[in-house]
Amino acid sequence: MTPSELTAEQLQHQVHSLGDWFHNLDLHGVQTAPRHPLGDFPAVFWRTFQRAFPRDLKGKSVLDIGCNGGFYSIEMKRRGAARVVGIDSDARYLAQARFATQVLGVDVELHQLDVYEAGALGEKFDVVLFMGVLYHLRHPLLALDLLHEHVVRDLLIFQTLERGSTQVGPVAADYPISEHAIFDRPDFPKLHFIERRYAGDPTNWWVPNAACTEAMLRSAGFELLERPAREIYLCRRSTRPEVLQ
Repeated sequence: MTPSELTAEQLQHQVHSLGDWFHNLDLHGVQTAPRHPLGDFPAVFWRTFQRAFPRDLKGKSVLDIGCNGGFYSIEMKRRGAARVVGIDSDARYLAQARFATQVLGVDVELHQLDVYEAGALGEKFDVVLFMGVLYHLRHPLLALDLLHEHVVRDLLIFQTLERGSTQVGPVAADYPISEHAIFDRPDFPKLHFIERRYAGDPTNWWVPNAACTEAMLRSAGFELLERPAREIYLCRRSTRPEVLQ
């Protein structure tokens, strides 16, 4: 019996056997995380910005970095993507994504890789989703640089946890060493370092404010097209600033 042929009771058993799910998926009426603390997550989050996302992905290739249980990978196939690849460093999440896509009959290629290894795929993708990953990385700007160099052909859909000011102000190209006050401005880019834990999670390392998110994306060579929802950025691959080349 294939996963798509399981009864509701068998589905429920298999879902439970795969451990705690972070993505609440509807597998033919069986919810994978019905008591998620954020509600029907990530579906409720997806609805806040899906309007800004290409509705027709026919003929397009998609890379979902940090695919977790596969929610966004599945949505990309539903929008007609010709090829969807999901990567995650966590084998448990990949097992969940593999089971979910098999139950739903969705063709998603899955690999156990972290973002620093994405270049090992040896190709660039029309659309790259990089959501809910940056703040878990010890080397966030390196990750963005590697994505720009190795895997993003056109669009980058980016999301990160943000804290601090939501203001984004003008920043000069240079400041003298005597300048101090600029660093206290709430709209100046700031990346907050978490030495131990945040929200009980030891993998939460860096949390930018809004100005820092935009500055990091530009610095890595991405043009900001739209900010359709809080913490969500639609970007296009561009050239990196000359000073960094």
